[in-house]
Amino acid sequence: MKSQSVRVPAKVISAAIALAAVALWETGSSLGWISPLLAPAPSGIVKALIDEITSGDLAPHVLITLYRVISGILIGGSLGAVAGMLLGMSQRARDVTDPFISAIHPIPKIAILPVLMVLLGIGDASRIAAISLAVFFPMMINTMNGVRQINPTHLDVARNYGAAGVNLFRRVVLPASLPMILSGLRIGVNLALLITISVEIAGANQGLGSLIWISWEVMRIDLVYASLVVIMLLGISLNVVVNEASRALAPWLTERDRQGPRRRLFH
Repeated sequence: MKSQSVRVPAKVISAAIALAAVALWETGSSLGWISPLLAPAPSGIVKALIDEITSGDLAPHVLITLYRVISGILIGGSLGAVAGMLLGMSQRARDVTDPFISAIHPIPKIAILPVLMVLLGIGDASRIAAISLAVFFPMMINTMNGVRQINPTHLDVARNYGAAGVNLFRRVVLPASLPMILSGLRIGVNLALLITISVEIAGANQGLGSLIWISWEVMRIDLVYASLVVIMLLGISLNVVVNEASRALAPWLTERDRQGPRRRLFH
């Protein structure tokens, strides 16, 4: 009689690995194997985080970082989606803009910050502009590719049934390109958080990036790590929001992913 092997869920394995790593870290710190200047004990990081929360010092930094991230996502994501739709539907527009996209897209957006500060001032406008630029390109490219991959036969059939203009866009173009748009949004959200922290480290009075830099200057390494924990939690939360939005906007994708491929190549 064959014995059936128990399949442990992947999330359980991930959690076990993380807990084991934290326990090893705590043990190494308590035994003096790990310098507190290099990596403070997890218990010390948690204490620093709790102290920042209870004192009320952490909340303003989190709120201003969230404000910058969300502003960049809304501005850059909206403009990127519109530009991607237009480029996806027009070969001539792609030919005209491709040299500019190829030139600007590879530039690190943090490197553009000094130019934006000259144009927009040293306030939040220049920082949000840099974040928006980081979100704009993945949204534009993914949306453009989503429109371009639509089967022309589907468009012809829809036109034969009288769909045109807004109806054609709403019933065919948008649903067909939605998976790529949502993929671009997920990339854009992660880039928005990354660039936000970078511009705050480069020059800001508030925000989690600013808190990291100030903590490092006064050698509060435990607070540096505590700030990184908050950033990780923000990243997880933002990705959860995007995933839930994907389930609401494109439930058929979630169902397809849940069912998985009919035939597995690897076991």
